[in-house]
Amino acid sequence: MIKRKKTKKVWVGKVPIGGGSPISVQSMTKTDTYDVSATVKQIKRLEKAGCEIVRVAVPDMKAASALFLIKKQIKIPLVADVHFDYRLALKAIDSGVDKLRINPGNIGAEWKVKEIVKASSERKIPIRVGVNAGSLPRDILTKHKKASASALVEAALRQVRTLEDLDFNDIIISLKSFDVPTTIQAYKLISKKTNYPLHLGITEAGLPQAGSIRSALGIGILLASGIGDTIRVSLTGDPIEEVKVGYEILKSLNLREHGPIIISCPTCGRCEIDIISLTRKVERKVKHIKAPIRIAVMGCVVNGPGEAKDADVGIAGGKGYGLLFSKGKIIGKVKEKDLIGALLNEVNDLQKR
Repeated sequence: MIKRKKTKKVWVGKVPIGGGSPISVQSMTKTDTYDVSATVKQIKRLEKAGCEIVRVAVPDMKAASALFLIKKQIKIPLVADVHFDYRLALKAIDSGVDKLRINPGNIGAEWKVKEIVKASSERKIPIRVGVNAGSLPRDILTKHKKASASALVEAALRQVRTLEDLDFNDIIISLKSFDVPTTIQAYKLISKKTNYPLHLGITEAGLPQAGSIRSALGIGILLASGIGDTIRVSLTGDPIEEVKVGYEILKSLNLREHGPIIISCPTCGRCEIDIISLTRKVERKVKHIKAPIRIAVMGCVVNGPGEAKDADVGIAGGKGYGLLFSKGKIIGKVKEKDLIGALLNEVNDLQKR
């Protein structure tokens, strides 16, 4: 069991972050926020995929003016990502967003930050202090000579102190870098210095294949160390993939249960069926299921049931036939053409029990 660090609980809408709450999965829209229809459509797809908090970019007043209409049409908490212009943050707050993501250091004069904090306090809207390796304050970068872990932590704590000095404590912190070791070290350092909840992620992780690996390593190592309260996998592609990968990371560490877990063998010379095609078909057929069912698709009737004995249900292919098994015990012998049907029937029965 992973022993998680106890952090302050901060509410984002109806979703708690920190304080021992389940680690939530976030994503960010890839649409033009001003395009309300496209943005809402994408958020609804994210909701269906299990996304629990969604962030949208607010680069200008056109985007800010769309937030009210977006918020009315979605079910999950909405986060406004604001930089430079304090008026955008105020407009976002007035539109009913559930959280702000800002960098107090780039908002400008102290009175502007005060205006944001005052409005956030009145509406009980938390603020995520988001520090990225690519946008550190010049003096901190000069001091540390590079975007090191200690530089990220210093930048974050400076911004946190700005909010604390204004008696604002509903804070979430993120320190993201493309470099995985730097990100890991930064989060470990700040975890020792503060009890605010931490938002984990590897920034600009890349295309889905490489980005998923990079994110799984960075986020996974931190979660396994008990650090982290909410995660966002940043991928160049469909945001639905970000949610899928996020849950796979959590499921792999037994931190969340969400939907089926597919256990499948890599195939070898003993395999006498097209295990790759079979597994893909099973994955497509069960993707709508929300229950945490472990489903095995194995290629060898000799070792398959035993190797996947922890699966709730599974199939192991042979030449012209296969075995249907549950918890490592064989419960039927089925013709190859009927394997998927038999498996799905058993999955449906399990959901009814």
